[in-house]
Amino acid sequence: MQSFKYKKVLLIDDNFIDNMINEKILIVNKFAEQIIIKLSCESAIIYLQKLEKDNEEFPEIIFLDIRMPVKTGFDFLVEFQDLQSFNKEAIKIVILSSSLDPTDHKKVIEFNNVTDFLGKPLTTAMLKSI
Repeated sequence: MQSFKYKKVLLIDDNFIDNMINEKILIVNKFAEQIIIKLSCESAIIYLQKLEKDNEEFPEIIFLDIRMPVKTGFDFLVEFQDLQSFNKEAIKIVILSSSLDPTDHKKVIEFNNVTDFLGKPLTTAMLKSI
């Protein structure tokens, strides 16, 4: 029986290659039993709203890119705060971005669920620190 660190994680990134690399790192490290990938903030919010409506478990960790078209990672964070999930406070959001903009780093501090700001792509060492 495989032992996973987490039951469910959500990757939100519009870059297919980044998702493929990050998913592989998560699988190799047995980080999560279930990995859900969403290519936009809109589809991620819709997914979470459906979980909320169906009273299903939310992912324990969300890996979130900041720079995406239409809605940014910051837009996602604002909408995430409006979700009514009973265990929302327990969810860790890890910003996974190639952004070097210091204002991005300062802005994420405003959101309680954000626990880390990491550079892409994920690595084994990064996962061990989470």
